[in-house]
Order: sequence, then structure tokens, then C-alpha cells
Amino acid sequence: MKILTRYVLSDLLQVFLLTLVGMTTLVFVGLVGKEAVDRGMGVGPIARLAPYILPQAMQFAVPGALLLAVTNIYGRLSAFNEVVAIKSMGVSPWAIAWPTLVLSALVSLGAVALNDLPVSWGRMGVERVFIESLEEVIYGQLRVNRAFTDRKLSITVRRVEGRKLIQPNATLQGSGDSKPWSVTADWAELESRRDRQELVIRFFNAQVDGPTNIAYPDTFEHVIDLGTLFGSSDSGHRSPSTYSLAEIGPAIHRTQNDIEQINNDRSARAAYAMLTGEFEQVSQAVWEVQNHELEGANYILNRLHVEPYRRWSGGFACLAFAMVGVPVAMILRKSDFLASFFVCFAPILIVYYPLLIVSVKQAKDGGIPPWSVWAGNLVLAVAGVGLMHAVINDRDKMLSAMGAAIGSLMPWRRK
Repeated sequence: MKILTRYVLSDLLQVFLLTLVGMTTLVFVGLVGKEAVDRGMGVGPIARLAPYILPQAMQFAVPGALLLAVTNIYGRLSAFNEVVAIKSMGVSPWAIAWPTLVLSALVSLGAVALNDLPVSWGRMGVERVFIESLEEVIYGQLRVNRAFTDRKLSITVRRVEGRKLIQPNATLQGSGDSKPWSVTADWAELESRRDRQELVIRFFNAQVDGPTNIAYPDTFEHVIDLGTLFGSSDSGHRSPSTYSLAEIGPAIHRTQNDIEQINNDRSARAAYAMLTGEFEQVSQAVWEVQNHELEGANYILNRLHVEPYRRWSGGFACLAFAMVGVPVAMILRKSDFLASFFVCFAPILIVYYPLLIVSVKQAKDGGIPPWSVWAGNLVLAVAGVGLMHAVINDRDKMLSAMGAAIGSLMPWRRK
């Protein structure tokens, strides 16, 4: 039996690694292409992005590669009647199933770390490379399209001559709901200060339109803080999804302190208004602003509480997929691994991912506890245990009927 276990694990690892390389490559190319198209990056910046995008590609590829490997190996074992032979020897199919589940649990632990890497180091790295390459990106897009737009910054030009932007029109969105600034000039040039994460735009004979209108007949220099503009990790406006697991605890503590400070300010403002009679301090307009701040802080706190559960459940999706894949492949008895793979993946696509999306959204809104994001994993695990129990207890009639029913849903498999 040890020989069979080693055989199963050896084949599983080979297929898993080969599939992982192939799927990671496909996803990696897709993500790189998306960044190149969305941000207008050239070859140089894209090459610098590669190390940061690779973990994101593996994050998507690992669960699918493991499911494909599991259905491949156990589908062939069952199709060649090796599972039947094991049963005839009085050995439970569990003997060849448990090593795969143990391996899947180990892969899941690695996937948790892998899920943590792209959303923190990877995403921040992509933003950093983009900010450092922004001057090159803007010049490239202006030469080709004569326009550049990204988030709060928009620039259009008549043409580009070397580093000169002829007749530029730049629009920079102000903070909050304030009116955007619009600058027109005879010509302008860009300078990137990477050490300060700043972009300097020098306008010559400029006209500034915004909250105030000013004409600059000589030179007008506008410095843009790219960290604030694009929300980098140093700007203080990070999304909770960009924190690593180690950073979430301190972030929760800071957010709780912010909520406590807001509540204390509300109480102090109300007490002061009652003592002095200055009830404009608790007017509806003032109160609505504080309510908005409090709601925003509570939403961020909910998201921070959900993130660890979401990442752990996402990592252990590998184990949940394997728990379904092993018995389904044994039931179908198909050497064609694609048939078993799609039969497993269809309910995952229909049940698991919708459950995950709904539970994560509700947990972020505070409607359900954070641990509810494990609902999809739990459903797959229960289904996998039930199917494996049927395989182990040799319920041939039920399994045959189940296999026939599943086969009837695959017209391309009919003979």
C-alpha cells in the first residue's frame, strides 16, 4: 500500500506542478497584457512589473491546477479499475485518498501566504513601478494618443515635440467635492522626482482656471504628490485589502482609536452646545459630516476584520476543491480528466464563488460575522465528505446512478 501511496503522490505532484506552470503562464500573460493596455506602459516598465504580477498569477492558478491534477490522477485510477482492485483486496479507497488531502492541506497553507503576498507586496509594487514610470508612461501616451487620463489627472496636447508638450490642457481633480483645476499653456514639460514620489509639470505662458483664475505669463510650476494622487502605501489612504496579515492587527487598533475619537468629539460637541447654547455646533449639517466619518471608519473596521478570514478561506479553497475532486473522479471513472474537471468545477462556479462573493460583501457591511466567508468552503467540504463516504461504503447503485446522471449532462461524452 505504501508503494501505491507513493505512486499516487508522485503522479499528483508531477501533474500539479506541470499544470501550475502552464496555468500560471497563461494568467501571467493575461495580467501583464491588462496592465499594459490599462496603464499604457512600455516594455521597460512592464519588465519591472513582472516580479510583482507573478504572485497574483499564481494566486489564481494554484486552486485550479490542484483540482485539475486531482481529477486527472483519480479519474485514471478509477477508469483503469484500480479503485475496484483496491476494494477487492479489502482496502478502503480512503487509503489512496488521504495522502492527497494531506498534500492539499499543505498546499492550502502555502496558498494562504501566497494570497497575502499579491495583495500587499505585489499590488503595492505595481503601484510603485507605475508611479516611478509615470513620466515615461505619460509621454508615451501623449505621443500616440495626444491624451492621458488616469484617476484624478488628465492631460491633452496638440502634439509632442521631444519633451515639449505643445498647447497642453491639464485637469487635476481637487480633494473631495472641490472644483477641479484646469491649466492651459503654450507649452509644458514633465519632470519626475522619484525619490519624493512627485511629478512636476512646468507650464509656459499658462492660464489657471479653478476656484481662482490666474494668468502666468512666464513659468508656472505645479507639483503633484503622486502618493496622494494614486493612493500609494505611503499616502495614508490605503485600502484594507492592501494590508498584509501582519499589518491588519495594528490597523484595526488605529481604526478603533479613530472611532473612539469621533465618538468623543461628538459627545464633547453636544455637551458644549448644551452648556453654551451654541446649537449650531450640533446642527444637522455638522452632525451629518460626523456621521459620514463614523460610518466610513466602521466600514473600514469591518473590512479589516474580514480580511484575515477571507485570505485563509481563499487559501483553503485548495483543500475544499480536492475534497470534492477525489470522490467525483472516482465516481465518474473517466480517464479523460477534462470531463471530471468540468463536472467538479461547474458546481464550484455555481455554488462556491457566489457564496464567497455574497458572504464577503455582507461581512464587510457588518450584516454577518466575518467567519461567514468560510460558508463556501464548508459547503464543498460537506459535499466532499458525503461523496467520499458513499465511495468508501461501496454504494454501487447510488454511485452508478449519480455517474449516469452526471454523464447525461455532458452530451459531448455520449457515444
